[in-house]
Amino acid sequence: MDSIQHIGRFLIIIGIVIAAIGGLLMLSGKIPWLGRLPGDIVIQRKNFTFYFPLATSILVSLLLTLIFWIVGRR
Repeated sequence: MDSIQHIGRFLIIIGIVIAAIGGLLMLSGKIPWLGRLPGDIVIQRKNFTFYFPLATSILVSLLLTLIFWIVGRR
């Protein structure tokens, strides 16, 4: 019976995480500087555009690391 309760808790946590990610994706368009930070690489040619959000990726990684570190400290 305990394993079923663990599975239930896991599914609830996964659902909350997915809902949070969905909310962040919905709000990401309202943050004008996200994706246009200094350090993001943009190469535009006549028929080609290459975009690599290096600074944005580092910022998101640092934020997620901080969040997981705070949550995991219990």
